[in-house]
Amino acid sequence: MAEDRDADERTTLTAMLDLQRSILRWKAAGLTRAQASTTLGPSSLHLAGLIKHMTLVEEGWFVTGFLGGEHSPPFDTVDWDADPDWEFRTAADDDLDDLLAAYDAACDRSREIVAAAESLDDRSVRHRDGEPVNLRWVLVHMLEETARHAGHADLLREAIDGSVGDPPPADDDS
Repeated sequence: MAEDRDADERTTLTAMLDLQRSILRWKAAGLTRAQASTTLGPSSLHLAGLIKHMTLVEEGWFVTGFLGGEHSPPFDTVDWDADPDWEFRTAADDDLDDLLAAYDAACDRSREIVAAAESLDDRSVRHRDGEPVNLRWVLVHMLEETARHAGHADLLREAIDGSVGDPPPADDDS
């Protein structure tokens, strides 16, 4: 991804979010199911869970929160009050390629929603505390959450197979 330091606000925010999405995805790519469900120390966090969680988060903030839509399968039938960590708990049993495909689809849908919005000042239909937020807030929140989990993924991947660093830029010809 070529960095445009003179880009407008929407382009800058979406480019930075896409960079963090690509880092998170890259950290999980190519692992076996067992590797993707490997935990580190006393934490129950694993890469498969992070990917499934971020799929839910993408959908939650853009589709259900911003647009006011409903969750899609498999998230639409979960009793979140009874099992608030369902996506983390169940991801170890999922195929990693399926998890990554679902994450890619959720990110694509989020990009479509952002591109279709008239302005970053457009307000969400829903928000957890009942107060709508603007699209700018959603993008900054998603950037923060995705970057935080990309950092978790970096530590997990290094513990699994020693891989460190960031993915090469998409336009890297080397």
